Amino acid sequence: MQRKERLHHIVSAIVDNLSMEVPELAARFDVSEATIRRDLELLEEQQLVSRTRGGATTHVAFNDLPLGFKTSQDLDEKRRIARSALAFLDGARVVGMTGGTTTNEFARQLLGRRGLTVVTNALNIATSLVSSPGLRVFAAGGEVRSSSQEVVGPSAEAFLSEYNIDVSFLGVDGVDTEAGCTNYDPIGARVNGAMRARSRMTIVLADATKIGRVALASVCSMDEVDVLITDSRAPQSAVDAIQRRGCRVICA
Repeated sequence: MQRKERLHHIVSAIVDNLSMEVPELAARFDVSEATIRRDLELLEEQQLVSRTRGGATTHVAFNDLPLGFKTSQDLDEKRRIARSALAFLDGARVVGMTGGTTTNEFARQLLGRRGLTVVTNALNIATSLVSSPGLRVFAAGGEVRSSSQEVVGPSAEAFLSEYNIDVSFLGVDGVDTEAGCTNYDPIGARVNGAMRARSRMTIVLADATKIGRVALASVCSMDEVDVLITDSRAPQSAVDAIQRRGCRVICA
């Protein structure tokens, strides 16, 4: 395994477990403890982990990891989710999209299409779609979060209140039967909620790592989501519980 790949997997392991010790990581990746310490030093410099006395823990801003790192996580699953979401474009003329790596993959699927209007608070999505002449793009203005490239705050909420959306595609940080859909950023959660409120149909795109996770701020309850599209790794018990809430679940 090359170092770049190992670093990627180390961050993933620490995020999944919240913290890990040096001997655990050395055994997992079949390298020396000295190598792991050097890796953790580099990752700390990049603000991806925080070193502890015997290992490392998630960085204080680990839920705000750079978009490039998030994009590379579970990419095959995110692409399958994005392709499955295309089925919900039938009859839609105005589509809403929040930011997120899975929604960004979905946006890529729209390139070359014609006759759609897209409303988004994600600048990377707007920039990508505006290159497609058959699409009409409306983007929110205001404060931009550097990690996600999303516009958040009152200006974004006011912007969304002006539009009627046929179907919205939301990216969230957690999906739980009881807690519903949640985000780590309360300000971003309000924007997601504002888009959902303006939509006739709401589709949540969330890979299986988000299922069962509860983040800080509520976006909406599960009965306010029409369809959840996740991947085949999602636990069947969680899928069944979510569907009992009235939300259809598709495992791509």
